[in-house]
Amino acid sequence: NFSRVTEFILLGLSETKELQVLFFTFFFLAYAMVLLGNLLIIVTVRTDPKLSSPMYFLLCNLSFIDICCTSVTSPRMLVDLLSQRKAIAFEDCIAQLFFLHFVGASEMFLLTVMAYDRYTAICKPLHYTAIMSRQVCWLLVSACWVGGFLHSIVQTLLTIQLPFCGPNTIDNYFCDVPPVIRLACTDIYVTAWLMASNSGLISLVCFLVLVTSYTFILLTIRVRFTEGHWKALSTCASHVMVVTLFFVPCIFIYLRPFSTFPSDKHICVIYTVFSPVMNPLIYTLRNNEVKASMWKL
Repeated sequence: NFSRVTEFILLGLSETKELQVLFFTFFFLAYAMVLLGNLLIIVTVRTDPKLSSPMYFLLCNLSFIDICCTSVTSPRMLVDLLSQRKAIAFEDCIAQLFFLHFVGASEMFLLTVMAYDRYTAICKPLHYTAIMSRQVCWLLVSACWVGGFLHSIVQTLLTIQLPFCGPNTIDNYFCDVPPVIRLACTDIYVTAWLMASNSGLISLVCFLVLVTSYTFILLTIRVRFTEGHWKALSTCASHVMVVTLFFVPCIFIYLRPFSTFPSDKHICVIYTVFSPVMNPLIYTLRNNEVKASMWKL
């Protein structure tokens, strides 16, 4: 009598029609800002020869990842906010889960690389060009994508091997590992801990590396009060804002057993919507070189 679930029903952020219209307006504007802001950064960096340093190369890649990350969830969410029945096929759900963790983990690794770039530029300025050469930058970015893929494929394989034969209602606006595996028709205790140790530990380790690098930067700046170092401090402060906005919700959601906690769909909005919106604002409004290049463009 075995039957396999062929689709999932997403409950979304709210079942109230008035709130759904309000959410649609807000998230449509947020998605438009993500696309336009990050595309503008990419075009600006690619067309201005002055923005050829490793920092801007990494920023260009971060903008591309932000576009990919928000495009995995936002279009589907916008369609569902105007739909009566919010159904998603099983294969589409697994695909969304895979690409979300693929680009999400890649962004975590890339933010860590960006922190290392700032640490090298400020703490080892004489060796910066040798350490962060263009070949090294390409190698680090490629490693970020490979690491994101390996992380995501593990999460996906652990999910699809579970039997889904009963409930098919997901209390979220997209398919993610915690709400999906709760619907499995088996004991998920071991699987949940394996996934938590995968996603949660990646988030925590990357965050600790980031905090450590910025701590070394602050200690270096403390003894060198020059104009250039104050500018570096301002840049690092904006990076810390992005890091906190992205990593803290991920650590809170993934570094715990998935089966014993309720849905955190409102917290998911922070790293799937707010963080990609804030990145272009923070990296452009607080960077005079990028602003000048944008005005020229």
